[in-house]
Amino acid sequence: MNIGAAEHLCPLPHPCGTGLQALMQIVTICEFSYLGLFMKLRSSASLTMGCILLSLVACSDKKDAAEPAGTAKQQPTITVYSERVEHLIKPLFDQYTEETGVPIRFITDGAGPLIARLENEGEATPADILITVDAGNLWQATDKGLLRAIESPLLETNVPAHLQASGNEWFGLSARARTIVYSTERVKPEELSTYEALGAPKWEGRLCLRTAKKVYNQSLVATMINTLGAEKTEEIVKTWVANLATDPYSNDTVALEAVIAGQCDLAIVNTYYFGRMQKENPNIPLAVFWPNQDGRGVHVNISGAGITKHAKHPEAAQKLLEWLSSEEAQYKFAEANEEYPVNPRVKPSPLVQAWGEFKADLVNVEAAGHLQSEAVKLMDRAGYR
Repeated sequence: MNIGAAEHLCPLPHPCGTGLQALMQIVTICEFSYLGLFMKLRSSASLTMGCILLSLVACSDKKDAAEPAGTAKQQPTITVYSERVEHLIKPLFDQYTEETGVPIRFITDGAGPLIARLENEGEATPADILITVDAGNLWQATDKGLLRAIESPLLETNVPAHLQASGNEWFGLSARARTIVYSTERVKPEELSTYEALGAPKWEGRLCLRTAKKVYNQSLVATMINTLGAEKTEEIVKTWVANLATDPYSNDTVALEAVIAGQCDLAIVNTYYFGRMQKENPNIPLAVFWPNQDGRGVHVNISGAGITKHAKHPEAAQKLLEWLSSEEAQYKFAEANEEYPVNPRVKPSPLVQAWGEFKADLVNVEAAGHLQSEAVKLMDRAGYR
């Protein structure tokens, strides 16, 4: 029996691209088609095998029919490890998936646990992207060899040079200023000038600070070391400690609440903490002051991201980061947390714009990382806990 005879006797449905289930269907059809011939054949197995072979030949000849041109390939799932919490990133990830069809899986945790997880997982990590707050954390991840260099002219264009790693391992996606917030009931803005001046005798017992254990103040001190030197910075920090109204607080929100309650008159905080409180209560008796406008400017830090060294989908991950830096996404990324877009072509939200423009310190935020260890030691010597 030849193939031609088999094709004539066993008219087959087109099976191509339907897998094992379709192949078994072919076998069944063939067996029933030749049921009346079993008396003339010694074995039905021969005929059945012939039908199977025929189906394979048909599939080979009709590949284009089974897989039409233009059929979309399944998109890779991007996995993100994020210190930025769910409600700040999920809406953007959902939008990106809707626009591109690329699924995004994310895990949120603190920077320390996420970096440790990447170290422990090594080449087996599923993570393609690491998002953290504060450049100091991104620098640590880079220093541990957990991030790869990104070659992207688009990211270079969208993110200012001082808000990205010198080796292109990470890029800022939003910016925040760590500035002075004061009581509008007990402080006049003309009384304020610089970070350094917060150590003046007139502020004794009137200053609130967040604990030195948090990376935000470590980064502030690290950039001061970069500009002023360690000796001068230590002198300044000692005067801050001498003027504290109480022991440092666990977070910026509590420090601001202390100012409102009259426990102190001013504090150094990240702007978005003030923004959150002001959004809930527009009449809050607090205001932002931009220090060092005649000198180096206000300390600025970032929330940023990099592609992991062992990313399984680095190209897809890069496209996501490029989109997050675009004009389309930047407003939403920053506005969700009352921050500043890093893309200079995008304006901040009306609430943030109302705080006024300021001169920012243009020292590369990378300094917050490589001088972090020295900053921690300096703060400890100064009695800042």
